[in-house]
Amino acid sequence: MTRPLWKLAAVIAVAGLLAAACSGDDAEEEMAGPDLGEVTTIHLVANPWSGSEANVAVAAQLLEQIGYAVEITDLDENAQWSSINTGELHASLEVWPSGHAQNRTDFIDNPDGHVVDAGLLGPTGQIGWYLPAYMIDQNPALASAEGFTDPDLAGLFATAETGDAGQILHGDPSWVTFEQDIIDDFGLNLEIVYAGSEEALLAAFDGAFAREAPVLSYFWTPHSAFNTFDLVELELPLDPDGNKYYPAEDLFKIVWAGLEDGAPAAWEFLHNFNYTTADQVSMLAAIDGEGKSVEDAAADWITDNSATWSAWMPS
Repeated sequence: MTRPLWKLAAVIAVAGLLAAACSGDDAEEEMAGPDLGEVTTIHLVANPWSGSEANVAVAAQLLEQIGYAVEITDLDENAQWSSINTGELHASLEVWPSGHAQNRTDFIDNPDGHVVDAGLLGPTGQIGWYLPAYMIDQNPALASAEGFTDPDLAGLFATAETGDAGQILHGDPSWVTFEQDIIDDFGLNLEIVYAGSEEALLAAFDGAFAREAPVLSYFWTPHSAFNTFDLVELELPLDPDGNKYYPAEDLFKIVWAGLEDGAPAAWEFLHNFNYTTADQVSMLAAIDGEGKSVEDAAADWITDNSATWSAWMPS
């Protein structure tokens, strides 16, 4: 599925910056714009979570102002690698390193691969298991995964779907995760139930907090949900090799190598694209908390942050 983007606020913001830059004898040269190359439609990947969608919306609106057409394809994080490698799609802007070591070997490090590491996005991510602070206040042993080896404590999270086992919620089945490994490695009395999406996880939090009911879920930061819910990250054991299942992750971008020659202005822009955790969370709060569309939240961010994104624009 592809989606074109065009937001008036972004148009005004970019046009204002370009107009300010174009003065004196240099105006004609500036108005000519950067070298777009032969590839004039940029195909961006949006993964099924809000942070990825917000990044792509910002990039799309700015790429359109540079002079490109933009199409957005909704695709899961595994399938995107082969599509970017062939040039069918051009970039994904929020890759979480966990679970992608083999993809990196196959498509980036491989001399026959055509995927390029385009640098850090900016935010640092942390995946983990989260539960309400009130559950730990009531049962301090639940602060550690070891508590879920106790059938009685795990049973607090049981549902009709899981029987005697406690339920741990998950989102989209396409996400690269290690929940079953953790359960199996440490004999936790838990069963995974797929809520189906990020939105469904947020709805589960909302319902549980309203009743002060048990809920345990895979989740991650950065996310605006922590502005709404008092969630505590569960202490997970190390894996059998002594490593964290989910270490803190520097999120990065991947780009089709063919853009360097085919769309040099887009290549430069996508490599330059970098902002803070606070930048991303501000958009997520507008989307999740204020009900704005992803496109509107991105357009508002562009309007308010020209000092940040002007440094991304191609020379």
